[in-house]
Amino acid sequence: MSGYTLTKTHFRDGVWEGLLVAEPGNDRPPEVVASFEERPVHGVVVADTADKNRWVVEVPVPVEAVGDGVRTVLIRDARDEEVLDSFTVIAGEALDEDIRADVALLRAELDLLKRAFRKHCRETT
Repeated sequence: MSGYTLTKTHFRDGVWEGLLVAEPGNDRPPEVVASFEERPVHGVVVADTADKNRWVVEVPVPVEAVGDGVRTVLIRDARDEEVLDSFTVIAGEALDEDIRADVALLRAELDLLKRAFRKHCRETT
């Protein structure tokens, strides 16, 4: 369990922004990373707020994510690889009630689980 809750506040000008709140009893500073197609997203900013144990997280949309289709960016706690949140960019022709975004998110999370499982197997053998 990561010990944080990340809630989107807005998404504009190519930057996803959210509020990260530490759960009670969690005093460690956050280590937030984002990835797109298993590659790191550069330019992630975690800024202090006036409130203790709250941070503003900004994740820029990577240029590679802009194109036809559905693309998902994962935002994770780097310490335990838990997904805190995600956002999807859809460009080109989109269908009404399109489930491609959900499928893309499931694929990204499945890839994350596969990596964690393989790491666990390597460490326990």
